[in-house]
Amino acid sequence: MARQANTLFLEEWLRTSSGSIINTSADQSSLPSARAIIQAWSELRDCHQNQSFEPHHFQALKILLDARASLHVADPQAKLLVSILSSTNLVITHEAYPLLFRLLYIWVRKSFRPSSALIDLAVETLSHLLATELGSKKSPEFFSEGILLLGAFSFVPSVSESSKTVCLELLCRLLEDEYRMVSQFGGLIPDVLAGIGYALCSSVIVFYARTLNALLGIWGKEDGPPGSVSHGLMILHLVEWAMSSFIKSRSQDKLQIFAEETLGTSKKDHVPFAVVMAAGGVLRALNRSTPSRQGLQILSSIRISAENRIESVAQCFISKSRDFENSGGDYAISLLLQCISLALARSGSVSSRPALLLSLASALLTEIFPLRRLYARILESTHGSSGGLEPGKIKEHLSSVTFREAGAISSVFCNQYISVDDENKMIVENMIWRFCQELYSGHRKVAFLLHGKADELLEDVEKIAESAFLMVVVFALAVTKQKLNSKFSTESQMETSVLILVSFSCLEYFRRMRLSEYMDTIRGVVVSAQENETACISFVESMPTYGDLTNPQEFQKKVDYIWFKDEVQTARILFYLRVIPTCIERLPGSVFSRVVAPTMFLYIGHPNGKVARASHSLFAAFISSGKDSNENERSLLKEQLVFFYMQRSLAGFPGITPFEGMASGVAALVRNLPAGSPATFYCIHSLVEKASKLCTDIATQKPEMWKNWEGESEPCKKMLELLLRLISLVDIQVLPDLMKLLAKLFVELPKEGQNVVLNKLYAQVAESDDVTRKPTLVSWLQSVSYLCYQSTSGSAPLKGTGGEGSLASSLRDPSNWDGINARL
Repeated sequence: MARQANTLFLEEWLRTSSGSIINTSADQSSLPSARAIIQAWSELRDCHQNQSFEPHHFQALKILLDARASLHVADPQAKLLVSILSSTNLVITHEAYPLLFRLLYIWVRKSFRPSSALIDLAVETLSHLLATELGSKKSPEFFSEGILLLGAFSFVPSVSESSKTVCLELLCRLLEDEYRMVSQFGGLIPDVLAGIGYALCSSVIVFYARTLNALLGIWGKEDGPPGSVSHGLMILHLVEWAMSSFIKSRSQDKLQIFAEETLGTSKKDHVPFAVVMAAGGVLRALNRSTPSRQGLQILSSIRISAENRIESVAQCFISKSRDFENSGGDYAISLLLQCISLALARSGSVSSRPALLLSLASALLTEIFPLRRLYARILESTHGSSGGLEPGKIKEHLSSVTFREAGAISSVFCNQYISVDDENKMIVENMIWRFCQELYSGHRKVAFLLHGKADELLEDVEKIAESAFLMVVVFALAVTKQKLNSKFSTESQMETSVLILVSFSCLEYFRRMRLSEYMDTIRGVVVSAQENETACISFVESMPTYGDLTNPQEFQKKVDYIWFKDEVQTARILFYLRVIPTCIERLPGSVFSRVVAPTMFLYIGHPNGKVARASHSLFAAFISSGKDSNENERSLLKEQLVFFYMQRSLAGFPGITPFEGMASGVAALVRNLPAGSPATFYCIHSLVEKASKLCTDIATQKPEMWKNWEGESEPCKKMLELLLRLISLVDIQVLPDLMKLLAKLFVELPKEGQNVVLNKLYAQVAESDDVTRKPTLVSWLQSVSYLCYQSTSGSAPLKGTGGEGSLASSLRDPSNWDGINARL
């Protein structure tokens, strides 16, 4: 295999590829100098000449290894190391052997053409040491460095076949007999696996099957090393490295043996996670290679075998698992699911198979996003503490390889979903939608429990939930592309659309960024659902009831529960408030009254302005709906709702009720209610009454506010502006009453206020192009101007009983304005 910088030392490449944290960039200032390296070699020569190994000789070895990145070991220096190891008079400390082995390893890997005779001598020395000294040393480092060096020797092309045979036989025997040595030392596993990798690529294939059995079976042995995701990834990339070597060298014999031993019939000694990762390494190598025509057939056969092998393991898991939505805390199952998902994510294109789809779904919902398990453990705790759940475990999960590759795994999951049969599609869809509802329910409780008590823990949990939201969005988009088309019945499309909308509502709290996939999905399902009354009703009725919002059963024991502080619930309701207007035309009035109206009026009083504005927008949408409908019930309901709407809105203004939201609701009702509607009269009376109260309150507090109308945002001014706008909006039957009320209000303003209001009113009337009401407004404005002048000049008793009676008499009949004009 052609040497590459990143695979010169295979064990380091395996560590990097598996996500293991290593510090390969040492501080340049701490690296040994050239003088120190020369001195170290000099001391080792003295050690050999004097046949005495002293502590400073051990330090010399450490200096050389500290410089291993730039160190080059030549043949004479390698001969010195072999002489030290083979000397019978030297008593070398146990800790020095691994260092000597590592220096020989650097020599054999960095030398372009190491001496074959010297390697033969080194093999003889090494085999003697491992056969005689290993039992007494019992050192894991001695074992791992020995395996690494044996493999490296067997990989050198120029080494004699007899020496390679000795290395491979000894390597297999050590792996079969002494594997327990590295069981508790996970940091040494990459060295052992690298030795196996070199051995697999040796030109001698007699021990090939035994080496493979060691690679795939060592994890299942009693007292053997425990498998992990990191080890699985090392196996995947080790096999990728080896397979790439076979393909480039066109070693058809090795390819055939590998396929038979690894991808053929299952062997009881082979551990499932290791088999899956080995098959994933095969697929990754095949997807990255460009085989010749001669090798195309065998590689295609191997590809099919690798995919079948992963499917077989996945199918075995599914058949044995009663509930593949919950791993039940079984470490072996958890490891297998993570390895299946990573193998598929890293291997490239894989044909769709139901077992793979179900395994990926299970991995995503239980291992990559283990939120249900986390919620259960947090809720078992008391008083909001982390209880049996260590916060460090969540941080560890956030930095894990599987979580970091959640996006790639989700992509593979969606690709698998696209091509499987409808039955398995439905199974997976139901799993995802159920997960969304459980996530909503669980996070509400956890957020309530941890907020203000364990905020860092809550923040880490929400990072996992945010990634889960992204997965659901990508999956939902794939579902819409597959199911919202003419191939499926209208009923099926409606059901799918509603399920996606409900699921999105459950996860709305975790939507922290703008996603094109999210918007595309929303548009697709809304367009599908809004034209069908049944779908609209189904979606609306999925909204939590008023009772559940204000007094949820799960929080009944928590006396300090306040509905508007429940941010998870608020986000979900906000989703409904935004989506319901899109299907309001198809929503029966009875359903709106029973399900939507109570929640809408509740959230009109929400302190979050964004939520309150959405409630006002929903009210405006309902009032504006049904223009072409003859439904008397709907018309009656609109008028009834206006009374509640005005009471609820004005009760929170100023303060809670956003003015823009209320203004949009008022504009909608005056435009859309029947002419002369009692609800419209009630609306304008309520607004004028509120404006009068606001103006009275600030008359003494901020008399200077009238001097700068544009610069201030006083509620009183906003209310007056709204009333002025209504002059152009209300119907002709309501207009006289509005003008009467406004005239009375304007007269009671201070002089500065009257001037400001009249100026704006003059401008508004002057710009009006309404030929029907403009003459009336001009005459009325002249009358109001005169009355305001009288009220401020004291020429007419407008205050007190006589004044009010005079004003009322003048304006009670707006059609009799000739008399008023005569007064002017």
